[in-house]
Amino acid sequence: MMEPHELGPPPAQGLYDPRHEHDACGVGFVVDIKGRKSHAIVRQALQVLINLLHRGACGCEPNTGDGAGILLQMPDKFLRKACARLGITLPAATEYGAGLVFLPRDFLQRDKVQALIQTIVVEEGQRFLGWRDVPTDDRHLGATARSVEPNIKQMFIGRGPGVSDHAHFERKLYVVRKRIENAVAAMDFAEKKLVYVPSLSSNTLIYKGMLSADQIEGMFPDLTDRDVESALALVHQRFSTNTFPSWPLAHPYRYVAHNGEINTLRGNINWMRAREALCQSGVLGDDLAKVFPVTREGLSDSATFDNVLEFLVMSGRSLPHAILMMIPEPWQNHESMSPERRAFYEYHASLMEPWDGPASIAFTDGTVIGAVLDRNGLRPSRYYVTKDDLVIMASEVGVLDIAPENVLTKGRLHPGRIFLVDTAQGRIIADEEIKAQLAAEKPYGAWLRENLVRLEDLPAQPMAEADHETVLTRQIAFGYTHEDVRLLLGPMAKNGEEPIGSMGTDTALAVLSDRPRPLYDYFKQLFAQVTNPPLDQIREELVTSMESTVGPERNLLEPEPESCRQINLTDPVLSNEDVAKLRHVAHPWFKATTLPMLFSIADGAPGLEPT
Repeated sequence: MMEPHELGPPPAQGLYDPRHEHDACGVGFVVDIKGRKSHAIVRQALQVLINLLHRGACGCEPNTGDGAGILLQMPDKFLRKACARLGITLPAATEYGAGLVFLPRDFLQRDKVQALIQTIVVEEGQRFLGWRDVPTDDRHLGATARSVEPNIKQMFIGRGPGVSDHAHFERKLYVVRKRIENAVAAMDFAEKKLVYVPSLSSNTLIYKGMLSADQIEGMFPDLTDRDVESALALVHQRFSTNTFPSWPLAHPYRYVAHNGEINTLRGNINWMRAREALCQSGVLGDDLAKVFPVTREGLSDSATFDNVLEFLVMSGRSLPHAILMMIPEPWQNHESMSPERRAFYEYHASLMEPWDGPASIAFTDGTVIGAVLDRNGLRPSRYYVTKDDLVIMASEVGVLDIAPENVLTKGRLHPGRIFLVDTAQGRIIADEEIKAQLAAEKPYGAWLRENLVRLEDLPAQPMAEADHETVLTRQIAFGYTHEDVRLLLGPMAKNGEEPIGSMGTDTALAVLSDRPRPLYDYFKQLFAQVTNPPLDQIREELVTSMESTVGPERNLLEPEPESCRQINLTDPVLSNEDVAKLRHVAHPWFKATTLPMLFSIADGAPGLEPT
């Protein structure tokens, strides 16, 4: 039986592991292209959310939803009115930040956390302006949702005297929030899991929770006030396919709302953590160390993606630039792509591997709002542009009633292309324009020509003679079976063809087997679990690539020529000749070391650990 949980999934137990969580949901946004704020945008977005209700899910209680939420531009008029009633005087718009905060229900623990937050704000040189109890009505929520419901407040922070501009202030609020997360993680109290900061910004404000789409307006009466105005609104209804719903894991996050899955998540997290030691930022300066770790265990794939995206943006990259770093279009085999754009993607592949998986991701920083699909387009989305300058985008059509005569254009998101509305410029910015501008920012092509080394260009190295006498012994040692040799390897070696067999395998999982199994047999690939066909790199070469790079990495946050000083591998399957080239690499920029993988049998399993 699963252990009870408060916020988020329960701890690992038995065959359950929270790292295997995924979700598939409904996402949409409404935006006035010209940036005109109104309550009508909020009303329309909430209607979109209700029309996506069928994309969400609930537990055995129909009134306990998996999660729903809305992200708005800062509703300054409303907050100014609400704070005046509390005696809180807000400075000019953009001179203060506001955030939604989930806090413990126990008032003693809550007071302790609130005091901690206020201390951190002051230590960071900002002015703490006050707290506001967010009006909530949970009468229509199910017992499960109410049993883990946090106390919900808004906090207000004024820009400090040492903060130079709006962008600097936004970064300071980011540092404050990360410090709060780290400080709470180090504390030990009963309702620690209830503490979470969904948003803290001078640009945007979020309302979300463990709700269904038709509950969010009743739960947060603020949203019905006509002074809650915005030029854009991003909404999300969660369907946690095989995950546990919780208040923090509802979308939107600080920058994104996501429908789909990131299948490469574990590798992405590990690489991100490894790169932290190399990071330096002229933008964040001494504050950089305060925001580590960039992400932490226990978050969903969407939350982790959002944390890394936020980190890249706060370190100085534009939002579209950061998005295209994390979800690049398929460029390796794109014959008509310009050399400049190809160089942009190839250079950034040396900095960060793609966050791959079937996904439609909507994103915003409060000024621009847009969406992007994975390179295969496995989570489609569609949009309408109206003659009165509205854009409605969602994971399906029909989310908002639009008079046919008011529709200017209809379209769908295309795999690998970015769809972007800039409310500051008052226009939709074309995919080509965005990518051409980004590709021209640095001489990426020259950097690659001067630094990237291709494996095929390295000189050949001597190889050890093949030992045919011990082939059978080595096959047994590495776990090959007669079936492997006869049905799989034989046809490939003899005819150069892919062996054909039935789908699936009835071989017992190594972890459940009582027979000796090779070490690599204990590792299984993580696949998307819903509606996604397998991909074939050969037949679908336009949208798949097996290229990778090996070699030393440099600072992720500051682009420099030496960042792509690596060896490019066109395929992960290496011949003996390729392995010899790497093992005895003859190049002044690289050196290789062969690590032993043997351990003493007499020491048993513990003998493997130090190796």
